[in-house]
Amino acid sequence: MTHCPKCPRKCKAKPGFCNSDSEHPEIAAVYAHTGEEPPISGKKGISNIFFAHCNLQCVYCQNHSISRAEVDPTMITLHSVDEIVDATAQSLKKTENIVGLVSATQYSDLVIPIVEGLHKKGLYPTIVYNTNGYESVDVLRQIADYVDIYLPDFKYSDHVLARSYSNAADYPDVAAAALKEMYNQKGSSLPTDNDGLAFRGLVVRHLVLPGQVDNSIRCLEWLADNLSPNIYVSLMAQYYPPEGIKLPDQLARRLKAEEYEQVVDAFYSLGFHRGWVQELDASECYRPHFGTTTTFGNKQ
Repeated sequence: MTHCPKCPRKCKAKPGFCNSDSEHPEIAAVYAHTGEEPPISGKKGISNIFFAHCNLQCVYCQNHSISRAEVDPTMITLHSVDEIVDATAQSLKKTENIVGLVSATQYSDLVIPIVEGLHKKGLYPTIVYNTNGYESVDVLRQIADYVDIYLPDFKYSDHVLARSYSNAADYPDVAAAALKEMYNQKGSSLPTDNDGLAFRGLVVRHLVLPGQVDNSIRCLEWLADNLSPNIYVSLMAQYYPPEGIKLPDQLARRLKAEEYEQVVDAFYSLGFHRGWVQELDASECYRPHFGTTTTFGNKQ
């Protein structure tokens, strides 16, 4: 029996862990989003393609309404590459010339036809690969020529935590290999044009979870030691307990100020000097509302 080659889980059955089927892609939305990092969102926002399902299935996912293995069919708006390309082309009329592929890992085989489809329409946007970090190095090499900016998470340095929260005990090792590959492809620079918009590079995100200061600090230490303190890091405080989900007790609360302060102190003491540090109240600003006319309905 063959294995699915698209992510490190290498599921033997189709659909596998994520329940996606690339022959019939499921896209929840193509939306303008102004809440990404400034050189990626710009003034008008990025055209984000939100792929349904996810190969990680984190218990606290803020996008749980579209990321779960079982997604309400009414949440799916697009079902083919042609539909995705057409919707993205329409979105680009209102946004910066940047497209985000959000949680596309389980549909990584569609990256090339989507980008080539845009090219056939005479559109050459900057392509941002927005990923949870649980990626196959082989896949990253296959799509390298079609991705301009990598925007990965580095969620866990702790194998036990990765197993408990994302059913992926090997996440620290897999993500480490993926991040090294992204760094080898793009380096530590994030060049921008005259409008301040990035057109190539790597930005690593880390979401600080309540009660997991040690995990966050070890993630930052790994990035500084194995990549470079010169990389762009986006340190995020936007965690909030998603409604309607049974969570471990530690995740049933917001991040405390003293917890975040410890991680921010480590960020600077490790020499990171490029990137962004969210304010602690960011959890009120980035709450998705899929199925409405705008994905992120709260203040941005």
